[in-house]
Amino acid sequence: MAQNKPETELTEDRYRAPALDKGLDILEKLAGLEEGLSQAEIAAALERKPNEIYRMLDRLVKRGYVVRTSVDQYQLSLKLFELAHRHSPMRRLVVQSTPHLRTFAEAAQQGCHIALYERGGLTAIAQVDAPGYWGFGIRVGARFALRDSSSGHVLLAFASEQDQQYMLAQSESADAAIDTHLEKTLTRIREQGYEIMPSQQVEGVYNIAVPLLNSGGQAIAALACPWVKHLEHMNSPSQEAVLALLFKTAERIRSGGAEG
Repeated sequence: MAQNKPETELTEDRYRAPALDKGLDILEKLAGLEEGLSQAEIAAALERKPNEIYRMLDRLVKRGYVVRTSVDQYQLSLKLFELAHRHSPMRRLVVQSTPHLRTFAEAAQQGCHIALYERGGLTAIAQVDAPGYWGFGIRVGARFALRDSSSGHVLLAFASEQDQQYMLAQSESADAAIDTHLEKTLTRIREQGYEIMPSQQVEGVYNIAVPLLNSGGQAIAALACPWVKHLEHMNSPSQEAVLALLFKTAERIRSGGAEG
């Protein structure tokens, strides 16, 4: 007599949608890569035969979710990113914060951006350039690491223990453990409410970040400024002055308060 399957397993079997699963598998695989893959490489990565995914790739290309390159590789388009920005809470955050980001940039003479956690890393969802002819900034849609950025440290420091473990487990290093150094760093950030650290990517840039907190005291996003010293303007705001402006801007964004 056949062994009865658990009820949850029966429910999953009953509502299976193999074609949808196949399409989502392709999107998730391509989302984790910077470069494209050929049809054969995608099939191998998903442990399927190339002809199994041919139709699905064709549909994803026709619907605009995937693009086919000149060397017959497939990579994600920006459609998923655009769809994410149609999500009402994120759109409200971007719309509500942008005027305050502009005010900050003028006062600080620095660029700034808002980043949130997404798929094991951070994504910039709003950004304003520094005024003047030059400056350093992060482009909207840019992805960067969780563990080696001020924004990532702020988000980890002001996350619940459960969310923190999940974020670290999904991060680029795929290591959920918090070493002693990181633990001390996050404790310091929670106590002082911000992070200032040298950029791990660009020499001479200091990343300054503060959390955008919800009513429960957890960070929904990080407000950050990649601070650079302006040698031609001796009276340009210091790191400490920029930090104070970031705190003021974060409070305005959180409360929806007027500028000024």
